[in-house]
Amino acid sequence: MPAAISPAALRRLLPFAGAVAAVLTIASAPWALDRAWLNFAFKPLATLCVIAWAALGRSDDGLVKRWIVIGLVFSLAGDVALLWPVQGFLVGLVAFLLGHLSYLVALTRRVKFLASPPAFGAWAIVAASVLAGLWAGVPAELRAPVLVYVCALGAMAAQATSVWLARREAVDAARWRTVAAGGALFVLSDAILAADKFVGGVPMPTLWNLSIYWLAQWFIARAAVAFSNNDSRDAT
Repeated sequence: MPAAISPAALRRLLPFAGAVAAVLTIASAPWALDRAWLNFAFKPLATLCVIAWAALGRSDDGLVKRWIVIGLVFSLAGDVALLWPVQGFLVGLVAFLLGHLSYLVALTRRVKFLASPPAFGAWAIVAASVLAGLWAGVPAELRAPVLVYVCALGAMAAQATSVWLARREAVDAARWRTVAAGGALFVLSDAILAADKFVGGVPMPTLWNLSIYWLAQWFIARAAVAFSNNDSRDAT
């Protein structure tokens, strides 16, 4: 009987499996293979790979890891809800809102909230600019939830930037630079999704939105894993 695969070996396979699932999900779009079942089968799987990668990684702070994984699980719930883009939009919005709040809890374990006012100011300008471009197309009943969501998303990106700025001279600076990039990419991904939904005219939105989204989630998941040259050690 073949030996069972070790958690470390499984974890090394997860980025490849996640990439394959992401490609198959994107290929489900009408401009590609036009196979809706690929979206339903592989979209949740792509995010599950990120969750498993974070959960199996060795952590240097159990609470950071726990809240990052919780945020990823909320994101998975949002992914599933958005399999029905119209009926599931508000549910998905709330799920992702809870995900960003979970990421915020994790990131404030490293640096206190609002530690870098310039970072928050810059991201507030970005968030306001995105809202200004979308606002006319947002239905009245969705304006309040969208406003709350954009504020939470911008705060998460700002906090991720603040952690990186605070630790840019530390030995694990590369880790937090990656997390900050993940926050920025999440904003970009959601801006593309919102522009396509509320304004229209975005070419191949599935390609740009989902490819950037999953890259953002992988980068943010890096916060759950200890800085090390050997990430294959057992999880704590």
